[in-house]
Amino acid sequence: MEQLITIIHVLAAVGVIGLVLLQHGKGADMGAAFGSGASGSLFGVSGSSNFMSKATATCVAIFFATSLTLAYMASHRAGNDSVIKATPQAVNTESVKSEAVIPVQTGAAKDIPN
Repeated sequence: MEQLITIIHVLAAVGVIGLVLLQHGKGADMGAAFGSGASGSLFGVSGSSNFMSKATATCVAIFFATSLTLAYMASHRAGNDSVIKATPQAVNTESVKSEAVIPVQTGAAKDIPN
């Protein structure tokens, strides 16, 4: 279930990116008047803004819903305890080589040179 929601989440993110990049800005018509591009598009002059904005809003709503769902699923996963409360695991002494152990000298403070 989580993998399906993740796939939908990624597709919604790609859709938002693509739709935002395809939309014309507010100043796009002024630049088109001077010959830098065509003012018409695939959906017509005014049709593209309505279709693109509705499609972008739909993708954003899906992205938002899947984000909240994935966050909820991650926080309520079984065995999801705090790292601070976890007990440390014992070290396997057989895997530690004797050459790698550094001896530590203990002694009084007078043994330390100034």
